Amino acid sequence: MSDGERSSGAGRLTMGVVWAVLLLGLWLWGREVTDVRQGASAPTTGDVAAVGRPLGVRLPPAAEPLEGTARPERLVVPSLGVRAPVMVRGLDARGAIEVPPYSRAGAVGWYGAGVRPGAEGAALLVGHVDTESRPAVFRRLSELRPGAEVRVIRDDGSVAEFTVDDVQVLSRDRFDARQAYGARQTGRAELRLITCGGRFDPDARAYTANVVVSAYLTHHITEGRT
Repeated sequence: MSDGERSSGAGRLTMGVVWAVLLLGLWLWGREVTDVRQGASAPTTGDVAAVGRPLGVRLPPAAEPLEGTARPERLVVPSLGVRAPVMVRGLDARGAIEVPPYSRAGAVGWYGAGVRPGAEGAALLVGHVDTESRPAVFRRLSELRPGAEVRVIRDDGSVAEFTVDDVQVLSRDRFDARQAYGARQTGRAELRLITCGGRFDPDARAYTANVVVSAYLTHHITEGRT
């Protein structure tokens, strides 16, 4: 996470976002990872059970990926009451993605060197679950369920609307970056929302799991709704 801030808070959130240190490996697989089972259940860890994709949930068809170079400006998750600015983030000196600083715990970080939301592949968005003193933008992320709507408002005024199709809680001990980050279906525009999950281990100063929400593009509005 961020360096040079409160050491206890940095330790808590840095260790909690395990996916960050694995990002470089992700891009070796590229955008065409297809051997991850859609709706695959995460292993039960004893921390938090995976939600996965319940039987009987009817999901809309995928929309065609979007062309162009529009960047994300805001993330809206109506069912969670999330309406957050999106910050472009890169990799830090350790090769981990830089999430928003604690002073902007209400913002979401987008890995700008990766896929743009709405384009083919899996775009990655990360947010804090909490800070040392208060909840943060993704504090309720694990409450999302398949069928929920996620909107990304882009800097060309358009809105890319995604539908959640999978919610996973992945143990740090058995974390599978391929399952978490790889595109679920070739040719789709997908989105990953990622934060800390499970229990906070005060001895390790780390969370025991990560919450990974997967969504796919289902609609595109050329004139954005704010």
